[in-house]
Amino acid sequence: MNRRDILRRSAAAGLLATPAAGLLAGCATGGGDDKGDAGAYKGTKSEQNPLGVKEDAPLEVVIFNGGFGEEYAKAHEAMYTEKYPKAKINHSATQEIAKTLQPRFVDGTPPDVVNNSGKDQIDFNSLVSQNAIADLGELLAAPSLDVPGKTVKDTLLPGAVEVGSYDGKFMVLNYTYTAYGIWHSTKLFADRGWQYAKTWDEHIALCKKIKAAGIAPWTYAGKHPRYMSWPVIATAIKFGGASVATAIDNLEPNAWKSDAMKAAADAWHQIVKDGFILAGSPGLDHVQSQTAWCQGKAAFISCGSWLESEQKKVTPEGFNMTIQPTPSLGSGDKLPFEAIRGTAGEPFMLPAKAKNLAGGLEYFRIMLSKKGAQDFTKKVSSLTVVAGSTEGVELPFGLSTVSKALEASGSNGFNWVYNNFYRKLERELVDAACGEFFSGRIGPAEFLDMCQKGADSIAQDSSIKKYKRAA
Repeated sequence: MNRRDILRRSAAAGLLATPAAGLLAGCATGGGDDKGDAGAYKGTKSEQNPLGVKEDAPLEVVIFNGGFGEEYAKAHEAMYTEKYPKAKINHSATQEIAKTLQPRFVDGTPPDVVNNSGKDQIDFNSLVSQNAIADLGELLAAPSLDVPGKTVKDTLLPGAVEVGSYDGKFMVLNYTYTAYGIWHSTKLFADRGWQYAKTWDEHIALCKKIKAAGIAPWTYAGKHPRYMSWPVIATAIKFGGASVATAIDNLEPNAWKSDAMKAAADAWHQIVKDGFILAGSPGLDHVQSQTAWCQGKAAFISCGSWLESEQKKVTPEGFNMTIQPTPSLGSGDKLPFEAIRGTAGEPFMLPAKAKNLAGGLEYFRIMLSKKGAQDFTKKVSSLTVVAGSTEGVELPFGLSTVSKALEASGSNGFNWVYNNFYRKLERELVDAACGEFFSGRIGPAEFLDMCQKGADSIAQDSSIKKYKRAA
């Protein structure tokens, strides 16, 4: 039995049967003691202190030490200290969020702020269903720290609240704003006289030219093949409209077998059967495949807009990586070529039993200030969910193309949230289906059948709480 199985079963039974089960059961039941003393530190609310922060209350922040590092968080913490100089901040960073924090959730002594990210992320479905994290609604209603006349919610980009909401409650602050698309080197294309293709037929024709030039058209993270589910689903949504995503998110019967998904899977199967994928890609992890791409061994790769920051140490001078939307299947697409997937990511949460809940909310308000967001973008070359926060910030080449792509997409942008509702569905079940499909072991029909069976298994599992996305 893996950790997620234990979490789901403990959610269903409410039993403190094992340390892993107790991770969330203790939070849901109060843990049987007063160690956590949730929200113990409270100050007096005022116009200058809208969240009621106790000025000398300590604040503990745990950061996921991944691609963004931890220096940006130290800058936010310094802003907090400047505002509350009597407050001591306890900062730590780890790549093993669940492993590090499980014992403390069991004891009822979680930190105040958690950047719940990475491969060892704690499953949000379990956290939310067992009331283990705090409602962040008060944060949205608070005045912005440095945008006069606006609330925090008023300063956020479209979709930032939706992606962190469960049953209408804002529970998770996803801080970065990420575009997902197809990446290529502007220099490579300029040197070869190639133009990015806007239609699928043109894309296949371009892939033939690229292959004839001795370069693999595509590579992907074979050890994390779900990266290739992103362009497949994006192609389907652009073809069939936003309802394609809503059906998948809501675990509707045969959502993965819709006409749009069939058309998209058929199209993407062509890059497999025509040999357009770099040999050995199924054995590569995300860094290895991205490095091969940076080395010019492949022309295209599917990734989010963290790619430039993640690859900066190995990207050749003048490579000039550029993001583009998925090509349109044809003139019948319901969304234009420019439509691209944009969504908030990099999740932060406040444990429900945190002692300094008000301080945690204030810390988030600092993160969502224009100053806090601009500092983050300067440090890690990634956009945030704060509107207008790139003003006056010189963006690196790749991130500037992300900003332009999101602007061109405008109101045609789209997203899906099934990966937030049901982590296992994307990280294990769809991931496995993509592994079989893009390695050529199964065809489009079998691929969609695997995805649908995975979704059905989640839908039929009574221990997993279900969430509804509005149409």
